[in-house]
Amino acid sequence: MCDHCVIESVRERMLSRRDLFSAAAGAAAAATVTATPAIAGAHGGAVDMTYTLDGAFPTWSGPPGIIISELARFSDSGFNAKLLTIGEHTGTHIDAPLHFSADGQSVDEIPVENLVCPLCVIDIREKAAAEDDATVTPDDLAAWIAANGPIPDGACVAMNSGWEAHVATSKFRNIDDNGVQHYPGFHIEAAQMLIEETGAVGLAADTLSLDIGASQTFETHYAWLPTNRWGIENIANIDAVPAAGATLVVGAPKHRGGSGGPARVIALV
Repeated sequence: MCDHCVIESVRERMLSRRDLFSAAAGAAAAATVTATPAIAGAHGGAVDMTYTLDGAFPTWSGPPGIIISELARFSDSGFNAKLLTIGEHTGTHIDAPLHFSADGQSVDEIPVENLVCPLCVIDIREKAAAEDDATVTPDDLAAWIAANGPIPDGACVAMNSGWEAHVATSKFRNIDDNGVQHYPGFHIEAAQMLIEETGAVGLAADTLSLDIGASQTFETHYAWLPTNRWGIENIANIDAVPAAGATLVVGAPKHRGGSGGPARVIALV
């Protein structure tokens, strides 16, 4: 089929789909009312915990994590399409267990029930304002538990270090004269406490890494991910959710054998 024929065919189908949608609008609205997911009934709204991704977004390694090129333009072809060349660990993304283990779950193997979970937010903003290499420690977890009760089974435990304030500046990576990055993360002892004493399945950091930026050994990654738990890095809008009570929904990618990938992360509050 010639290019002109393809374009005209697309345009004709677009028109016919509009007619179809108009005719079906009433029935679709009725179906939506009766099919509301039960989990949404306990929440009043949703918060987008995801950064908009483009080539300027900071990455752990430095080079742009995504290249976006144009394949088709509506004014020329009757539709828009882009080609994405992207690193798995770019923007707001999930680390699958396979990322730091020889045989852990790949991103497509993470059980879907583990991707909808209670959200527990550990606030270390005061510490992080005084010390770039601040960590979430067992004492911080104990303080959260004292204030909010036990960490629920299947929870994601998220760090709020206030680092989002630096996302548009060089301090987000915060590289010193020796090329070492400095920003907060989870202490390995906190990760071990969660593994041994709770049923938490996820960690989330509002920085580029679950470990502190200065880490050269990635102890928290190596402790956490090989237990078939996952992590989120560069979580956004952490200030907009409560310390307890929200439900996190992780729209993880599902490419075979992946070590992770950009994710649309939403909190129901």
